[in-house]
Amino acid sequence: MTLPTETIAQIAAELAEADRAHSVIPRITARFPDATVEDSYAIQGVWRDSQIAAGRRLVGRKIGLTSKAMQQATGISEPDYGVMFDDTVYESGAEIPVDHFSNVRIEVELAFVLKHPLAGPDCTLDDALAAIDYAVPALEVLNSHIELEGRTIVDTISDNAAYGAMVLGVVHKRPDEIDLRWVPGVLSRNGEIEETGVAAGVLGHPATGVAWLANKFHQHGARLEAGEIILAGSFTRPMWVSRGDEVLCDYGPMGTIRCRFV
Repeated sequence: MTLPTETIAQIAAELAEADRAHSVIPRITARFPDATVEDSYAIQGVWRDSQIAAGRRLVGRKIGLTSKAMQQATGISEPDYGVMFDDTVYESGAEIPVDHFSNVRIEVELAFVLKHPLAGPDCTLDDALAAIDYAVPALEVLNSHIELEGRTIVDTISDNAAYGAMVLGVVHKRPDEIDLRWVPGVLSRNGEIEETGVAAGVLGHPATGVAWLANKFHQHGARLEAGEIILAGSFTRPMWVSRGDEVLCDYGPMGTIRCRFV
């Protein structure tokens, strides 16, 4: 790491306040141009621990930037990850308050719930599939607490990989029940189709990201635990939404997700 411990703690506190106030802070890399990816995960870790200490419950992990569509949309070429807390999970049909976020964008994803722990360092796609209990369609609500213009991977990771919330569908499929690569996503806003894609856009198979995350965690002496929800990454570009927007995503054989922003 290049940043002093006190600077990491200061930035984590700024991000926590921005989350509380639904505001944004200046880019970390504009203020600390030598900050590294290791620094950014340290910032995220301090922020995460402060949230757990305040009573929030961790329910899973999100993986981001796993598709060409998202890498091109952000200009960032490597995956990242963040944490998800219980108070950020919605069900299909939910009304989601816009005021809970600094800015709101939607991504189309699959989520996986683990039935067994999963650990690296040599976790494969087959290992991940064996550890997955079921897949469920999901929408991710992106929310940045750092100014968007000029962001780098360091800024995004520090900001909990820009995670805001998740909306889960109701159709569950075991990995042996469906070819997950070909799950479609047709994303509409107010009745107009805005984005389409298939889950194979995520690293060739959406569960590949789960294996990637298990191997990444091994570098920090950790593993993915049974019962955790793993949000695997978007196979469409992000779609901006505003108050009053009705969002519908059709996942073909895995049903639909609806939500409204109020």
